[in-house]
Amino acid sequence: MLKGADILVSELKDQGVSWISTLCGNGLNQFYISCSRAGVRLIDTHNEQAAAYIADAYARLTGRVGVCAVSSGIAHSNALTGVANAYFDGAPLLLITGASVGYGAGRGVFQEFDQVALAAPICKYAKAVTRISDLAYLVREAFAYALSGRPGPVHLTIPIDIMEGEIEEGSGRRGRKHSTDSIRGWPDHNLIVEAAKMIMEAERPLIIAGSGVFYDGGQESLMRFSEETSIPIVIPIWDRGSVDQPHPNFLGVIGAASGEARTLEDADLIILAGARVDYRVGFLEPPKVREDLKIIRISRDICELRQGIEPNIAIPASSASVFKYLTEELKRLGWKPKKEWLDEVKERWRIFRSRWTGKPLQMNKPISGRHIVEAIRPLLKEDLIFLIDGGNIGQWAHMILADSHYPSYWLTCGASAVVGWGIPGAMGAKLAYPDRPVLLLSGDGAFSFTITELESAARHRLPFVAVVANDSAWGLVVSEQRRRFGEEGVISSRFGDIRFDMIAKGLGAEGLRVEDPKDLTSTIQTALSEDTPVVIDVPTSLKGTIDYK
Repeated sequence: MLKGADILVSELKDQGVSWISTLCGNGLNQFYISCSRAGVRLIDTHNEQAAAYIADAYARLTGRVGVCAVSSGIAHSNALTGVANAYFDGAPLLLITGASVGYGAGRGVFQEFDQVALAAPICKYAKAVTRISDLAYLVREAFAYALSGRPGPVHLTIPIDIMEGEIEEGSGRRGRKHSTDSIRGWPDHNLIVEAAKMIMEAERPLIIAGSGVFYDGGQESLMRFSEETSIPIVIPIWDRGSVDQPHPNFLGVIGAASGEARTLEDADLIILAGARVDYRVGFLEPPKVREDLKIIRISRDICELRQGIEPNIAIPASSASVFKYLTEELKRLGWKPKKEWLDEVKERWRIFRSRWTGKPLQMNKPISGRHIVEAIRPLLKEDLIFLIDGGNIGQWAHMILADSHYPSYWLTCGASAVVGWGIPGAMGAKLAYPDRPVLLLSGDGAFSFTITELESAARHRLPFVAVVANDSAWGLVVSEQRRRFGEEGVISSRFGDIRFDMIAKGLGAEGLRVEDPKDLTSTIQTALSEDTPVVIDVPTSLKGTIDYK
């Protein structure tokens, strides 16, 4: 006889799951016993939000399903913050939530409410398991939904009576294991020909590459297409990067609070690949784009092809295959690259960035956001996983560091624009790539959200380095308040003095403080070799906030 929890863990292992982020509570005890017996590692946290962020970061870095498990009631609603992050970014995540015996009958058992209904609006799939014989099938079904089309989060509520119930081995609904590899779609040849002809007619084409390019494994095909055609590339801020190596055709992120060079406004053709239509691209409506703009849209999820706007050509296939066949078809048609347009937008990008990089950096106090990101720049080698969490410091990072590439081994909050995910995100990154160094750049406000997870990271031996830009304020908000309302309008956006280095030591991690910009790079480099989490507290001047307008 097998317990339901044994079946659940066996199915998870079959799907390649080797660890689960979690917070203990109602409904999980038998599940934990089954995990322990099966050798599935449990990464326990202090907050369900953090457990979900760990799974989300892992999913967004790898394209594989990240799994988290929490108890019932408020624990479930806490975890939905991380689930929402996965929803915005299209990341495959499974949330398993416990429940009391009798869940679903509406009799008011402990912590009973409709957990499935709460999760459903931000999940591709959400169900409660009501029969132990259905459990294995529903796990496989959940993984299939998480990975198909545009990936996304899924949810299963599993009550105690299902976890602890027993069934004969081999009983229950059978099904084939769903591959965790990305699902690839091959494009219709006629659509490729039609799209190639539209590109041939364009004078000012532009590629907007979104998270879907990463999840399709389309980075190489994207860059080859851009090189062969001389079509520039931009990426909506917070989407997954897909320009892994420095390249002159990459012209930065768009949709940031700090603005961007004029590019969308003058493009006559946009190739929208794996990206959503939203505020970051001005909804692809005038005045952000031309009235006569033509749009070619690429997505392996047919439901995404008309999200937000009706394109001129919609190609339901993976970006990897579409860019490959488009490159070949354009060569056949004798495409002549429009290098004048590329040179023009490159110059616009250079002038725009000079607002942040035009003046020589003086290595004197006080430390600014620019000091910090310039100190990090020489450390951003290909083997380092780099995470960005925070508003003001995040803008500095995007404007200065994303000057020529936006690689897939960098991770931001995602399209949700949430802050506070960074510490569990770094834990997820270390679980994804245990042999690679992990560096987190965070603002002080963002870092405070999940700071107790430093103890979890230290206990689970998940080392990373966190550089905290400590300006004792929500720097992004202060900048906007000051710009619009003057100094008297700077309200509810400042903190008292916080010593993050001391807090780190109290939580079992290492803490350092750097007050001289000349010491930043060497201190970070040394910390990256430590085998415990290291927090580097960097007092930062609010005068270093970006003036956005």
